[in-house]
Amino acid sequence: MKFKHIEGLVAAPFTPMHPDGSLNLACIPAYYSLLKNNGVVGVFINGSTGEGSSLTNQEKKNVISAWADCTAHDENFKVMSLVGGTSIEDAIDVAKHCAKEKLYGVSLTAPNYFKPADLNMLVQSCIAVANSVPETAFYYYHIPVLTGVYFPMIQLLNQMHGRLPNFAGIKYTHEDFMDYQACLNFENGYYDMLWGRDENFLPALSVGTKGVVGSTYNYAAPLYHAILDAWQHHDLNEARILQLKSIDMIQLLGKYGGIATGKSYMKLLGLDCGQFRLPVKNMNHEEFLLFKKDVEKINLKGYLSELNHSTKTT
Repeated sequence: MKFKHIEGLVAAPFTPMHPDGSLNLACIPAYYSLLKNNGVVGVFINGSTGEGSSLTNQEKKNVISAWADCTAHDENFKVMSLVGGTSIEDAIDVAKHCAKEKLYGVSLTAPNYFKPADLNMLVQSCIAVANSVPETAFYYYHIPVLTGVYFPMIQLLNQMHGRLPNFAGIKYTHEDFMDYQACLNFENGYYDMLWGRDENFLPALSVGTKGVVGSTYNYAAPLYHAILDAWQHHDLNEARILQLKSIDMIQLLGKYGGIATGKSYMKLLGLDCGQFRLPVKNMNHEEFLLFKKDVEKINLKGYLSELNHSTKTT
């Protein structure tokens, strides 16, 4: 089984929440329209940005069904979901729901409480989940800064190759370009290596990236399309300037508390996704006003995604 490599921007969506912290699934069709209208080719749901680790299994399934319902007519829009990272049995349960809803793919992170003792134990974990959904593309999600599992991915590919028919590739969220490039070229580029660091979008293009997954593609897809266009037209200086604008934008996430800042960017677009659940820190009203002023200072006009007025939720 060979899966076609994904090319373009895949957003890692936020999970919309009501003020009381419950899921706001009614927001997802408008979310899909926003991404589709701004040239995004798919979504990676229930991941880090989607608060997958803060959702119950039933909530993950509800999010999966909501995205499946509004994208079922669009075979060119790929929907994949993180299915777990601590309990393999829970991951299998969610993966089977993904298959039932006919999602394109599922993904697994390394178990991060009882960590795999060696690479072979990680391989066995991947095989257990992937074999539960043999017709669904399976991606390993490499994000060692959160899992604490740092095995080189070229070693994972060497051990997995030929053992798992639905193993499509890796979502690679780490800064090891040597390892990443080795994976890109493994077996003549057999596996789909989705780059997961938005702030390194341009460097990733330079080593051969075609598909990327990230949170800032939710609200700034035009910026990354502009970087790609400059790169393809050999205007490296313009591409560098635009990548720096991306870095300026991402630095505001750190200034205002981290990952939850992304939902404030979404609010600026007119799509209110609520707040993050505990223990993630959210902005208060005064901080949000300061954040808005900082966004104006970095001049993102023309680079933020546009939401149709008819689908605004604020």
